[in-house]
Amino acid sequence: MSNAEVLKPRRTGKRNGEITLQRMRIFWAVAHNETVTKASKQLGLSQPSLSQQIASLEAVVGTPLFERRSNQMILTEAGNFLLRKAEQVLRSMQELEDGLAEFSEGIHVTIRVAGLSSMLRLVLPRAAATVQEEYSDVEYDIHDCAPPDVLEMLYGRRANVGLINAGSVASAGTGFMEIPLLEDPYVLAVPEEISLDGVLHPRQLSSAKQDVLNRSIRFSFGTNHTQRVQEWYAEVLPENRQIASTRSYEDALALVRAGLGVCLAPVLACMMDGPPPQGVHLYRVSFPPRKMVALVPTQYRRTQPYASFLQALQDAAATLQLPPLKDTPPFLENVELPNAMSLSNR
Repeated sequence: MSNAEVLKPRRTGKRNGEITLQRMRIFWAVAHNETVTKASKQLGLSQPSLSQQIASLEAVVGTPLFERRSNQMILTEAGNFLLRKAEQVLRSMQELEDGLAEFSEGIHVTIRVAGLSSMLRLVLPRAAATVQEEYSDVEYDIHDCAPPDVLEMLYGRRANVGLINAGSVASAGTGFMEIPLLEDPYVLAVPEEISLDGVLHPRQLSSAKQDVLNRSIRFSFGTNHTQRVQEWYAEVLPENRQIASTRSYEDALALVRAGLGVCLAPVLACMMDGPPPQGVHLYRVSFPPRKMVALVPTQYRRTQPYASFLQALQDAAATLQLPPLKDTPPFLENVELPNAMSLSNR
């Protein structure tokens, strides 16, 4: 039997067991993870235990739900059908639990938020302060995470709300509602001793400043993002070379302040230490902005206090003051980049 062949459960005259909530939650986690390893880690189960639970569920329904391909589990037609129904049931159960909690005296509601540092520092505090006026007993459990980890926490029900860049995940397949918050434009961060105001060509700068302009600090946030950034530098600064790679915008900006090079960064990341950023100039560029959103299970859109919290997030995002940005230098204007490429970044 090949790895790609469907492993068929034995059919019996009657079902063996029941379709329980626990089995549906395990099935849902496996269906939404790339590998069995990731699903078992998310659920806190060993791989053998997880595989046994899936096999038991297949025995109950009497048909395969996955094709096994090495460490991957590919949904069958029956699996896709069950996934749609399981999501409805699990959402209804979560809505039931949240609704009953409102009638339980002495129980504090905890809003669990996972998201990017910039959103947690710049938008979340103002939203929480607004909600506090109406719901004084609300508590917050906050996790600073990369987008894949945010999704993992949402699927594992360890987070109620995820604050991420919509371009960093395939939102259509997440199973969560996407609530737009704000657009976060990209800028070219340049050491403050270098002015690009009105510069028609980098050759107008001194050789020392040209050298700094042609050194970049870049981010390792996924293949698509890396490729798009490389194309941008190749188009606008063809002599630029990468001198550092980081996983933190804050680390990159520190290197820029030290005069080691320049970096392409979202504005919110430049505001982490409070606006306006010190030691750098921020120039507008023709690079697609990040679209920051809140990912939530659908029932939270109408369940309190989550509904008020989501509205407060939108209000806080709408009134967020961005730092002053310098106009795009003439030599960076009218840059055309391929539209077909998608961003996958923080």
